[in-house]
Amino acid sequence: MMKLYNTLSRKIEEFKPIKSGEVGMYTCGPTVYWSTHIGHMSKYVGDDLLRRVLAFNNYKVRHVMNITDVGHLTSDADEGEDKMEKGAARENLSVWDIAKKYEKEFFDTMDRLNVLRPDIICRATEHIPEQVALIEKLESKGYTYQTDAAIYFDVSKFPDYEKLSGQKLEEKVAGTREGVATDSQKKSPYDFALWMKCVGRFEKHIMRWNSPWGKGFPGWHVECSAMSMKYLGERFDIHTGGIDHIGVHHPAEIAQSEAATGKKPFVKYWVHRVFILVNGQKMSKSLNNFYELKDVVDKGLEPLAVRYLFLTGHYRQAMNFTWEALAGAQTALDRLRKRFLTLPWSLQSLQGEALQRARGQAEIEQEFLEATNDDLNMPKALAVAWKAEDQETLLKFDEVLGLKLAVSGEGLAVRETPEEIRKLLEMREKLRAEKKFSEADKLREEIIARGFKVMDK
Repeated sequence: MMKLYNTLSRKIEEFKPIKSGEVGMYTCGPTVYWSTHIGHMSKYVGDDLLRRVLAFNNYKVRHVMNITDVGHLTSDADEGEDKMEKGAARENLSVWDIAKKYEKEFFDTMDRLNVLRPDIICRATEHIPEQVALIEKLESKGYTYQTDAAIYFDVSKFPDYEKLSGQKLEEKVAGTREGVATDSQKKSPYDFALWMKCVGRFEKHIMRWNSPWGKGFPGWHVECSAMSMKYLGERFDIHTGGIDHIGVHHPAEIAQSEAATGKKPFVKYWVHRVFILVNGQKMSKSLNNFYELKDVVDKGLEPLAVRYLFLTGHYRQAMNFTWEALAGAQTALDRLRKRFLTLPWSLQSLQGEALQRARGQAEIEQEFLEATNDDLNMPKALAVAWKAEDQETLLKFDEVLGLKLAVSGEGLAVRETPEEIRKLLEMREKLRAEKKFSEADKLREEIIARGFKVMDK
């Protein structure tokens, strides 16, 4: 029996799909205006693990993910710059080229983390008619109002707006910053834009389309409702996201979707992942405390070590990222691969005393399944995987873990020693020659912490 924590009910529930044996799953995808960092990676590896666990339970999964390539402003309160135009200005490229560049980078990163591609990848710019049609439906039902600058969803018309966050509107912070342009005609700071008109501050907005309200572009929230309902129906099983979506983005999705469909429940299970922290703060571009995959590789570590590190923490508990922890994950991954190579192919190949020792394998498989089904308890599942007594079983577990243990030689070949490690080794040798052994030992410990062995001959 699979169990998941549902943000909507604020409790762990037994997972029961709407249609027996089939699961519709929608994941909020990237805004493709800048590089993917380790904080983002944790979310998408988490989505991948959920998808793999569902498949491990013999569910047929239809996985849909959006690509936000228009409409995402720097503030959830419909204020600030357009992120795509901000990225274009930063690199002196067109907004279309920025979108292509960072979408490719995103999927290249996901491939190296062994994240399965979604069944359907839908870009906001390729679904403008669907978004316009949804806004028209909301308009016809009386849920919108128009200002000179935009079409807004009137949150006061949807009494259940607070049901996901559990936070009263008057307790929310609207996100308005001093000096940031706002729409003076907006009725409430909590109303959200469905369509932005190319007037005023957006008069020169490059991405624009015709609509019943004039040339403009969609707001950020409307794309997810329009595209998820197109590919999964008016009601589906699972919607994932980061905990930062609980306050605004996902309540907006629920409001506009259920308002359009006559209050049909939009999503059955909402699954949210907590942030990756650096020194106790959220890893983010705004704080400039983020690391990309190239930073990992520059330190002589593998992308799959990042995946292993994520497996050691639960998705609802904050993980503090350190290079020492990642180096430890690399070491553990290498050891697991070596263990895999030393195991017999299957229990059937064992005899005598060895077979007797392995008779508990069925219990180990059940323990692994129970761990994965216990709200995705991957740290426990990973610990169980270390108990496997044959390659066949460990490969079965790796269908969930996604560590590519069957790829011959991966992680066992000698990796080129990074320049910074070579410099530390040279400094250590110099200290040893000067008989400063205490200082040399500290450097040795630092090198080991970064995932390298030091052997003195």
